Amino acid sequence: MNILKKLFGNSSARELKAIRPIVDKIEALEEPYGKLTDAQLQAKTPEFKERLQKGETLDDILPEAFAACREAAWRVLGMKPYRVQLIGGIILHQGRIAEMKTGEGKTLVATLPAYLNALAGEGVHIVTVNDYLAKRDSEWMGKVYRFLGLTVGLVIHDVDPRSRKAAYEADITYGTNNEFGFDYLRDNMAIYATEMVQRGHSFAIVDEVDSILIDEARTPLIISGQGDQSTQLYTIVDNFVAGLKCKRVTSVDTKEEEDPNEDADYIVDEKARTATLTARGIKKAETAFNLENLADVENTTLSHHINQAIRARGIMKRDIDYVVKDGEVIIVDEFTGRLMYGRRYSEGLHQAIEAKEKVTVARESKTLATITFQNYFRLYNKLSGMTGTAMTEEEEFGTIYSLDIVEIPTNKPLARIDHPDVVYKTEAGKLRAVVQQIEECHAKGQPVLVGTISIEKSEELSAMLRRKGIKHNVLNAKFHEKEAEIVAQAGKLGAVTVATNMAGRGTDIMLGGNAEYLAKADLRKAGLPDELIAEATGFAETDNQEILDARRMFADAEAKYKDDIQSEAEQVRAVGGLFILGTERHESRRIDNQLRGRAGRQGDPGETRFYLSLEDDIMRLFGSERVMGMMEKLGVDEDTPIDAKMLSGAIENAQKQVESRNFQTRKTVLEYDDVMNTQREVIYKQRRQVLDGENLQEAVQKMLRSMVERAVQGHMGERKHLDAETWREVCAPFRGLFLRPDEMTYTDGELEKLSADDLVDRLMERAEDIYQKKEAELGEPLMRELERVMMLRVVDEYWMDNIDAMTELRQGIGLRAYGQNDPVVEYKREGYEMFENMIMAIQEETVRRVYLARVQVGGAVKRERVARVTGESGGSDETVKKQPVKKGVKIGRNDPCPCGSGKKWKKCDCAEYHGPEYQ
Repeated sequence: MNILKKLFGNSSARELKAIRPIVDKIEALEEPYGKLTDAQLQAKTPEFKERLQKGETLDDILPEAFAACREAAWRVLGMKPYRVQLIGGIILHQGRIAEMKTGEGKTLVATLPAYLNALAGEGVHIVTVNDYLAKRDSEWMGKVYRFLGLTVGLVIHDVDPRSRKAAYEADITYGTNNEFGFDYLRDNMAIYATEMVQRGHSFAIVDEVDSILIDEARTPLIISGQGDQSTQLYTIVDNFVAGLKCKRVTSVDTKEEEDPNEDADYIVDEKARTATLTARGIKKAETAFNLENLADVENTTLSHHINQAIRARGIMKRDIDYVVKDGEVIIVDEFTGRLMYGRRYSEGLHQAIEAKEKVTVARESKTLATITFQNYFRLYNKLSGMTGTAMTEEEEFGTIYSLDIVEIPTNKPLARIDHPDVVYKTEAGKLRAVVQQIEECHAKGQPVLVGTISIEKSEELSAMLRRKGIKHNVLNAKFHEKEAEIVAQAGKLGAVTVATNMAGRGTDIMLGGNAEYLAKADLRKAGLPDELIAEATGFAETDNQEILDARRMFADAEAKYKDDIQSEAEQVRAVGGLFILGTERHESRRIDNQLRGRAGRQGDPGETRFYLSLEDDIMRLFGSERVMGMMEKLGVDEDTPIDAKMLSGAIENAQKQVESRNFQTRKTVLEYDDVMNTQREVIYKQRRQVLDGENLQEAVQKMLRSMVERAVQGHMGERKHLDAETWREVCAPFRGLFLRPDEMTYTDGELEKLSADDLVDRLMERAEDIYQKKEAELGEPLMRELERVMMLRVVDEYWMDNIDAMTELRQGIGLRAYGQNDPVVEYKREGYEMFENMIMAIQEETVRRVYLARVQVGGAVKRERVARVTGESGGSDETVKKQPVKKGVKIGRNDPCPCGSGKKWKKCDCAEYHGPEYQ
């Protein structure tokens, strides 16, 4: 295989060969573009836009647009993209993933394709992993775009709706994956088109693409409303489960029958992360809750609560899966070690953990809208991404997102030494060796970054280092606020940093230390508040003298520290650069590679080594038993390492197993969500048509005809004519809608002369007559508004109920496999039937509400220019807002009066809209 690669090159090498001529063209323009004045360079933007309008493509103008952006970055930021960065920009423009190592300047790379694609006028979204990076990059790189005459928007957590809309209208919009996704869902819950903020999904560049499209894609985005009050059942069930006996196993053979004498109440399979009651546990539950059979349908809720409680106690671990902070259970992202504020486990698991940890059990929530990241990002016409580690997930990117990956060489040759893994028999032996390695590095001044896979492990190692008297910093989810500061100084001479997983930290580790953070510390000592320090290190345009003074102070301090750091950086290089020490292999090779990638940036020296033990989770659950047996036969003691290639192979195979299992899990989740996605697209498309002002009179009439035809034909069946009794049943739903109690009563003889079509036509004639009278009474503008709001309300209510119904179907569908049926196929079939039934129910309910609505305009309601509409079906109240008429807005003499009377403005006698400001 290696010989073939040498002869023909890998796919990345072939792609790079094709791209190099384009890069040559860009670099050839460096001199002529360098001679342009600022005004001439800025004039390139309107020139490019004009050429696109005349029929040229983005690919045609790519070399010139990249050259213009490159020159602008040099003038504004003092940064000129290297050749490898130009290659990265071209790959992003092509809608692919650029794999670029840590420290290669991905932030600057994104400016090139973003500028080029923004020229098309459809908007470019640049997606980052957190608010801090989105804000920093929008201000910092925003200087380049603004210099070239483009607008830049920012969408982060605390941006208000009006500013959001303006941000999405900008040529280039920075934001986080969560905010983009939630805005999409909120837009599809809006009642007025003016409330929508996004304008489409043309092109997205995703930073840390593996973190966002793979790691975070396991948890869907959910907008929730408050559901029922949380019951005491969570606490009662947790108290019961706390008294049960748990047995842990590394795998359960489902073919074997359960041992009736099993000395456990529930079994936890650590490999599959499942918890199951044994026969003894079921019996205890039936006794405790006074039940005949726990499996009976009426006991489903209790059974679900018990299953979640044994999961909470058996599988979910404090300080690994979640932390308890300020009386709240907060999820820890297993890949990045970050706290995921605002995210909750679904299906009652979060409440079960709250009951276990004896904190307030929050009320359950009702899902109002939901989408997976996979289906959100597949909305984009063109999607691209960049990261330091993507190749190990090549299959998933290709299968789910149709994205291919191109590996880009580093700007300077990689000087890092990756030592082979060292394996110990026990965890205790491994930790002693880790501390010894840290001591050796610390003694000669070599900075060490220690990677752990959980908060618990980082604190255990920290305690050992304290006992040895080694000064160090700990970075885990509990110290999230200081993370950038701690990481930034991890490259100082003699620094020791213990950290949980490092994905997406967004801060470079500079050898010798980071001058920016040392300068910030000086500003803090000088008494400047944090808000002013943030502005001092920011890039936003300002004429505020206080901020300008703070920026000058910061620049002076940074320049001073940069000089000091140079000599320290040389000392660090002399002792081997940053030493990366992994204390355990992660389930994913990609996360291990991210940790390795922290050393050796931009040609710096560095070393990496992983220390493992046979007691590590990945070896215990997925490792080869042959390896374990070999260790025992050799009689290896705790402190003797084994450095064998066979072990490295076993470890890599274990990781591949887990990666494959996780991929299959995400793929299955997506297969189920694709069913919901098809439904979501239909519903959201209909909503968009309503919001875009489509006249719904014809749509409501069609719904009415469908409702009438179903009623008549459903009762007629195979018969040619109806009898009087059946006709009464047909008319029953329409009495009170458009039929009076005594209206359209026919004898058997009269009905023998009428076909199904005749009956439908007579009912429709009467219905349309009532409809027209209602419209004459309300006026055309208010009638159209009534139809619009009623349809939106009904669609939203039934769609939310459908989401819940589909979730329940999804939970139970797995059992169909026992009947040799494919659960996904069954889910699609039943989901389709449920959707069809929902559409019919929406049509009938919309018609009912439009006919039964009574409009009251009076008192306080009138002052708000809101008509109150009382839906008589279901006892619900709806509010129809009339479009507000602002002062200074002209109303044509023949336009309908906004008061809702239905009269033309010149003939209306209302006082409200006839002041001089409306002339």
